[in-house]
Amino acid sequence: MDFQHTKGTFELAGKEFPRVTWYKQKGMRGLYICLIFVVLTSATNGYDSSMMNGLQSLDQWRNYYNHPSPSQLGLLNCIWAVGSLVALPVVPYTADMLGRRTGVMIGCSIMLGGVALQSLGFTFAMFVSARFFIGFGVAIAHGASPLLITELVHPQHRAIYTAVYNTTWYMGSFIAAWLTFGTSRIHNTWAWRAPSLVQAVPSVLQMIFIWFVPESPRWLISRGKNEKALRILANAHAAGDKMDEVVQLEYQEIRGTLKLEQELEGNSWRELWGKPGNRHRLIILVSLGFFSQWSGNGLVSYYIHTVLDQIGIRDSGLQLMINGILQFTNIIVATGMCFLVDRLGRRMLFLTSTCGMFATFVVWTICSAQFQIHQSKASANAVVVMIFLYYVFYNTAWSGLLVGYSVEILPYNIRAKGMTVMFLAIDLSLFFNQYINPIALDRLGWKYYIFYDLWLLFELFIIYKFYIETRNTPLEEIAKHFDGEGAIIGGTNANDKSRQLAEEIEKAGPLPVESTADLSETVKNKGVSSSLKLGV
Repeated sequence: MDFQHTKGTFELAGKEFPRVTWYKQKGMRGLYICLIFVVLTSATNGYDSSMMNGLQSLDQWRNYYNHPSPSQLGLLNCIWAVGSLVALPVVPYTADMLGRRTGVMIGCSIMLGGVALQSLGFTFAMFVSARFFIGFGVAIAHGASPLLITELVHPQHRAIYTAVYNTTWYMGSFIAAWLTFGTSRIHNTWAWRAPSLVQAVPSVLQMIFIWFVPESPRWLISRGKNEKALRILANAHAAGDKMDEVVQLEYQEIRGTLKLEQELEGNSWRELWGKPGNRHRLIILVSLGFFSQWSGNGLVSYYIHTVLDQIGIRDSGLQLMINGILQFTNIIVATGMCFLVDRLGRRMLFLTSTCGMFATFVVWTICSAQFQIHQSKASANAVVVMIFLYYVFYNTAWSGLLVGYSVEILPYNIRAKGMTVMFLAIDLSLFFNQYINPIALDRLGWKYYIFYDLWLLFELFIIYKFYIETRNTPLEEIAKHFDGEGAIIGGTNANDKSRQLAEEIEKAGPLPVESTADLSETVKNKGVSSSLKLGV
């Protein structure tokens, strides 16, 4: 196997180029530092989930709202997801029409308004309303942030950076869990208002640093702003050199591919199932959304206290310690695996992860049954060990690649809409987790785990059958893995069909020429072919 770390080059448009060190290039270094704050969208999501679990355990919060009834708590827990679902139809149009940066800013602005209402929270109705707006804002920002990241970073670093995006969920969750634990010692309403106010910090940082992050070059080219897109590519990937060969190949490939997509496909919702390659993508997107939440992880993420109660671990302090150590372990494993995405490949990671989850969940089920039958402490301890091992395998692929794999397999014209479908699958599966899991656990106990044992086998079949390897492939060129000879790829690496279509489009009406003076001649002198009129 051609592991990435054994190569001193990366591939683009069928050529090999020396690998770059991001912190040694001024423009790339500044961009990547600023993009860290775009990544915070996922951390905000994790913070919110963990904070709400913590607040509901605080006497100060329960007393302030007169001990909300189970139906009120049910409404509180689901209203965030309702806000997210309501926002989903708006998400792709915000990112596609207004731009990726604008989508992040709009989402953060709505979240800040929701956090303000939540922190004031004079009444329970006001608190619940705030939860709706936070869910609405997170959905918009979450729908734009990974697009901006994957369309800005250098081809060599795309896989790692986009994989890191979703793993920051654990960082937000870890901070919220321990912050809420710390504020529990405050004997007034600031015990819950303080964590709520801190929730605004990531959005405030994003609103500040987003001004230092350029817009997606792909979005700019789709809007005819070619000069600005070329300048951003040059600053981000070649220290400002517009004539750099990598920059020119990227520019040709992006511009040619987008033009072909605009002329031949459009970006309507129908495109998601309009051809075999897109139907294949759709199967992967829907499965990613559901599998990421329905693999048994929802049991521990939302109901760890119930799982531990059923094996005799009822001490709240011990439960908190187990959960805290688990969250820290999740951060380390999930982040570390991001750096192996291109070395081992997506398909291998998904298969290894799901096989491991299946094996550990089977043992988890057996040990839970043994505890119910024999009340064995060894069985209880084994369940705890299996929970940790299960999450090690889960984080091998599903944490980072959930967003990283989804966003890269989609061509530009349906990228925002495809991600919306994936997020819809996540929200629907979360609804299931929040309502079905607690009922099933209460009535069936360990027998409910058998469902997940069988479901994980089904997941393994779908992954083996449909998940395609994309490692070390430039963003526009991933289409060839799904569409074969029918793949629409512009630039110097275009296939015969794309070249023929480009010529037909050119005869119908040539593209406007890049306005940079003497660009074509200079590019020729640099050794980059400018013969494809779609490229320059």
